[in-house]
Amino acid sequence: MTSGTDDSRPVDLPATEAADRPGAIEAVPVRHPGRWVAIAVLAVLFAMFVHLVVTNKEFHWKFVFQAMNQSPVLEGLVKGTLLVTVLSMVVGVGGGVLLAVMRLSDNPILSGVAWLFTWFFRSVPRYILLFTMATLGILFKQGLSFGVPFDWKIIEWLGMSGDWRFLTLDANQVFTGIVAGVLGLGLSEAAYMAEIARAGILSVDKGQLEAGEALGMSRGKAMRRVVLPQAMRVIVPPTGNETIAMLKDTSLLIAVPVTTELFYQLQSIGSVYYKTFPIAVAATLYYLAATSVLMVGQYFLERHFGKGFGTKAPRAARPAGAGGA
Repeated sequence: MTSGTDDSRPVDLPATEAADRPGAIEAVPVRHPGRWVAIAVLAVLFAMFVHLVVTNKEFHWKFVFQAMNQSPVLEGLVKGTLLVTVLSMVVGVGGGVLLAVMRLSDNPILSGVAWLFTWFFRSVPRYILLFTMATLGILFKQGLSFGVPFDWKIIEWLGMSGDWRFLTLDANQVFTGIVAGVLGLGLSEAAYMAEIARAGILSVDKGQLEAGEALGMSRGKAMRRVVLPQAMRVIVPPTGNETIAMLKDTSLLIAVPVTTELFYQLQSIGSVYYKTFPIAVAATLYYLAATSVLMVGQYFLERHFGKGFGTKAPRAARPAGAGGA
């Protein structure tokens, strides 16, 4: 048998057609002299900054590190800064999710109460809110009681004596110190987290909630098990930013006042030795370190909840029968 023609051989084109075909393009990269000028300017500015930090004696680096290692300062970092940040965010995130669900409720009373709470706490500056929180004890001179509401009136109508309260706290002890700081910052954060959580919930298609209910879940369970896990992709980035902002806002606890706080303790040391600027440098270094750790944690959380939503293009499918190298 004679073999057929080999189609894999290159076909010779006519001379005229080959001459008309364009040759290889010699691409010349576009020059960007402005970029190099900007880089040079930035390099000079950076060198000037490093020279200032290293050579200027007003930084008093020895005093900075000594102040940072004092026991009251370290205690203020742990209790007044880190602990208050964690507790305030727990109150803020929990309250914000609850308020977001209430805001999206079909019940106009629940929705209205959530809107009113959000409106109030977003409108009042946190410094004023903390200052007000520290003075609330004046409203509860008889103590902060827990029990049957309006029990004194009910007892009076029934002609009885005594009270129906199972716990009474000293309001001046409740609305002071770290507790007042956590309440003030946490309630303020709940108002912001309510809007963040609401945006995250609205980003999930309504069909997801309906599908959960179709499987026999209650509305609340479908919200917890189906909607909120998907909404986390939208909720986590702004929540990370709010956590970093909360860490910095702990310096406002001076309004309560909370003495076991990082910046308060550093200011006390600076006022004793009449060195204000080195104290500002010490506080800046602590806040830079703490926020850097939070940013790393935020990155991993975003990567975890953002699985399946990457921006990278999928790899091209390999042709069938292609062998590996």
